[in-house]
Formats: sequence, C-alpha cells, structure tokens
Amino acid sequence: MERFIENAMYASRWLLAPIYFGLSLGLLALALKFFQEVFHVIPNVFAMAESELILVLLSLIDMALVGGLLVMVMISGYENFVSQLDIDEDKEKLSWLGKMDSSSLKMKVAASIVAISSIHLLRVFMDAKNTPTEYLLWYVVIHMTFVISAFAMGYLDKLTKH
Repeated sequence: MERFIENAMYASRWLLAPIYFGLSLGLLALALKFFQEVFHVIPNVFAMAESELILVLLSLIDMALVGGLLVMVMISGYENFVSQLDIDEDKEKLSWLGKMDSSSLKMKVAASIVAISSIHLLRVFMDAKNTPTEYLLWYVVIHMTFVISAFAMGYLDKLTKH
C-alpha cells in the first residue's frame, strides 16, 4: 500500500505538465498582444508625441520581460518538478537549461517582478499629470514592497546556503 501511494504521488507531478504547456499558450497570447500594439503604433508614429511613444515602448518592454519570465518559469519549472528535457545535441540549447534549481528560479522570478514593476512605475511617473497623487504614492509603496521582498528572499537564500 505504501509503495502504491508513493508511486502515485511521484507520478502526480505530471499533472503540472499541462499547466506548463498552458504557460506556452499564455506566451502565444502575449506575443499576439505585443504585435497588435506594434501594428497599432507604426502607422501613428509620426503623429504621436515623444512621451506617448516612450510610454508605448515601455509597455512593449514590459511585455518582453513578462514573456521572458514565462519562458523561465515554464521550462525550468518543468525541468525541476516534472521531467528533464531531452533536447538533441544538434539543437540550440539555452545556457541556463538544467542549471536553475527551484531556489534560483524563485530569485529570478522575484528580480523579474521588480524589473517589471520598475518599468510600470516609470510609465506611471511619465504620465503623472493624469494620475492622482495618492495613486502615485501607492504605486511607489507597492513597488518598494516588491523590492524589499526580493531583497529579503535573496538574503534568506544566501543565509540558508551557508
């Protein structure tokens, strides 16, 4: 009975595989949204103010960072929790593939969230004239919460490794 339960629990890790595949569908949706925005901007680029163009570009950078985060979580999560990827020797391989454990993945996710939050905060400040002051304060508080959380996670991770 114990052996059956252990084998069933170990096999249940495969329930994560469709979730990681679902992230790839999320990445596809993000790519579609990215190019929708690009195709929307290109015809209007000469009519846009510089600050408006910068805000759009910051949105595109945000999407690129989220896309990278999705790829990182999808691939390294699959490798850490489901199964190793069998990639042919003749195919291009990501340099970090197989080297990112769950702890380093957690740190990369935290750093990515801080970067995404930073860009979002920059966008908010560039459009500050359209944002009430109390909202600006909350954006800064939320961003600093992400920064402090990422720093604390990194510090705790460093402490546990020594």
